[in-house]
Amino acid sequence: MLAAAAVLFAAMGALAYSGSVVQIPEKASALELVILISLSLGIMSFLFGMITSDYSWVDRLWSTAPVLFAWIYALKADFSPIVLLPVIVVSLWGARLTFNFARRGGYSGMEDYRWPILRKRIGNEWLWQLFNLLFICGFQIGLFILFTSPLAPLSRMSAAVSGSVSDLFTAIPPAGYAALAAMLFFIGLETVADQQQWDFHKAKALSKAAKTPVAGKTTGAGKPREEDAQWLAAYPWKDDISQGFLSSGLFSIIRHPNYLGELGVWWSLYLFSAAVQATLFHWSISGAVLLSVLFVGSTAFTEGITASKYPEYERFQASTPALIPLNLKGGSSAAREDS
Repeated sequence: MLAAAAVLFAAMGALAYSGSVVQIPEKASALELVILISLSLGIMSFLFGMITSDYSWVDRLWSTAPVLFAWIYALKADFSPIVLLPVIVVSLWGARLTFNFARRGGYSGMEDYRWPILRKRIGNEWLWQLFNLLFICGFQIGLFILFTSPLAPLSRMSAAVSGSVSDLFTAIPPAGYAALAAMLFFIGLETVADQQQWDFHKAKALSKAAKTPVAGKTTGAGKPREEDAQWLAAYPWKDDISQGFLSSGLFSIIRHPNYLGELGVWWSLYLFSAAVQATLFHWSISGAVLLSVLFVGSTAFTEGITASKYPEYERFQASTPALIPLNLKGGSSAAREDS
C-alpha cells in the first residue's frame, strides 16, 4: 500500500513539473482546477495518515478545502455577484467550523475518536489502509468537490451575464436570495448547537475534576478554579451531566442539530444554484445527496458507540428524532425521565 501511494505521489510530482500542467490554472475550468487540487490533497492525506498513524488529516481539511474551492469558482467568475454572494456565505461556514474544530484541539494532533474504534473493528492493516485510501481520503475529498459543485455552473454562467453590477444582482431571483438566507440560518443553527455542546463538555469535565480524588482527597488539584466553579454552578442542564450526554437545548428537539445545520447549508447552496439556473435538477445535486447518505451512516455508527457507553441513550433515541424536528416541544434529559 505504501509503495502504491509512493507511485501515485511520484506521478503527481511528474505531472506538476510537466509543461502541460504549468498552464492548467489559465486553461482549466474552475471545476478542473478543483479536481486537480483535490487529487493532491487526497494523496497527501493518505501518505500523512500512514506515516503518522493519525487518520484525521482529511478532517482538518473539512473547513478549509471547500472554502478554497469556493473562491476558485469566484476567481474564475471574475467575482461576479452570482458566485461571490454564496462564496462569502460558504466562507462564513468555514470560519465557524474552523474555530470550533480548533478549540476542540483538532489542529493540535487530536484524532477523531471513531477512527481507532473502526480500525480495531476492521482488524486487518491492509484492509484498514484500503479504507483509508478509498473512504477517508478518496470519498470524503470527493465530497468536497461535489457539495461545492453547485458553484461550477454559476461560474460558467457569470461569463455570459453582462451589464452593471446592479444587473448582476437582479439576475439572482427571489428564490436564490431565500436560499442564501437559509444558508445563514443553518450556519446559525450549527453555531448555537456547537456552543451548547462545548458548554456541556466543559461542564462535564469540570464536574468530573471536582469529584476526582487527588492524593486521597476530593479537593486540591481536582477542585475547579473559583470562576469555573461559579460557571458550573450556573450551568442549567446538570441532569445531562449525570446521564453522560446532552439532551437539552437544541438537542431536546433533535439528537444532531449540528448535522441538520451542515446538511442544510449544502442543500441550500444547491437550491441557490438551481434557482439562478431556473432548473430544479442538476448533476451537482449529487453532493448534497451523498453528504446526506454519509451523515445517515455516520449517525448510526456514532450513536452505536454512544449507546454502548450510556444506558439512558436508547431511551433518548426512542423519544427524540435524529435529524428531522418532528416534536418542536422537545424532550430533553432522556425524555424527561419518561415523564
